[in-house]
Amino acid sequence: MIRSRQENKKMSRFSVDFEVANNDDMAAVRRGDLEPSKVRRLTIAGIVDSGAARLVLPKRVVEQLGLPVTEYVKVKYADGRTAKRPVVQGVHVELQGRRSIFKATVEPKRDTALIGAIVLEDLDFLVDCEKQQLVPRDPKFIVSEIE
Repeated sequence: MIRSRQENKKMSRFSVDFEVANNDDMAAVRRGDLEPSKVRRLTIAGIVDSGAARLVLPKRVVEQLGLPVTEYVKVKYADGRTAKRPVVQGVHVELQGRRSIFKATVEPKRDTALIGAIVLEDLDFLVDCEKQQLVPRDPKFIVSEIE
């Protein structure tokens, strides 16, 4: 997606805290193979950026969660640079009481996560740029549009 400079100025980025966990650990708890207290999970800061596509996690977070690299992707930065980065799967995300499982691109030099449009769409959040907050489209349910 290509945006003009004027469109970029309208986009607001803000930080929210959210929880990430190793979904394999959570599955092991459901099977009775792991104590709930042993699930590798962290509460981290994430920059909400609806102009970004995916979830991006700092390398140190991925290492703490024990998530294995499953593939590599080419990433493009806002300044036009490109790089090859690892991708991990099985990232359990909980954000404002909503949860789902995602894959994430791993960024070695990031301190915070990046929460992109795929996460926002799946968890059914609208971005309120003026108030710098996430707003559930329906506070009681995640709405899944089917035709």
